[in-house]
Amino acid sequence: MSKIISTKDNLQVLYEDNHIIVVNKRVGDIVQGDKTGDKPLSEVVKEYIKEKYGKPGEVFLGVVHRLDRPTTGIVVFARTSKALERLNAMFSNRETSKTYWAVVKNRPPEEQDTLVHFLKRNEKNNTSKAHLKEIPESKKASLDYKIISTLDHYFALEINLHTGRHHQIRAQLAAVGCPIKGDLKYGFDRSNPDGGIHLHARKLSFIHPVSKELIEITAPTPIDVLWNLI
Repeated sequence: MSKIISTKDNLQVLYEDNHIIVVNKRVGDIVQGDKTGDKPLSEVVKEYIKEKYGKPGEVFLGVVHRLDRPTTGIVVFARTSKALERLNAMFSNRETSKTYWAVVKNRPPEEQDTLVHFLKRNEKNNTSKAHLKEIPESKKASLDYKIISTLDHYFALEINLHTGRHHQIRAQLAAVGCPIKGDLKYGFDRSNPDGGIHLHARKLSFIHPVSKELIEITAPTPIDVLWNLI
């Protein structure tokens, strides 16, 4: 199975207005440009806006937050500088509610639990290691999980984040013996055919930066045998 990359013609738009646009990221998409030189999702969204609204010149688009490349789900972009400033503050102050779904092979220790670790990032291999006690340069990481479905040989979890650390869900689940399906970097035994991992940013709720209305968004899971069972 090859990766399907988002283009302006197949972009999965979940919500859009004059101030924000929310898309459902695919496995192959990279949110912001990096050393690979691959076209980032931010540029694809700009092309979509330019074509749809016939905008001349450069399109403004602000990156509010990121998802790891092998992860799928909700990504929010700002279409105005005012929205970007307010969304940046909301995300950094944890004034948003994020829910993820993950598929793991091993049953977690409890049906539902709160995991608290201290994560230390390793810049060389771009991973984070979860420790039970604070160590130098570590950051506290906390999340809730619960089992929402028992699949053939796998378990589907719903996860709510309390903090937003580098690779937090991946590192914390691996630390309790539950690496995410396809996540070789964190101890799963084989990769997924599309190079992705079974981690999906499923729901996001936040107060609209301009209208002040409550926005609640749910992203459909990728078309996949396991996701389809949940």
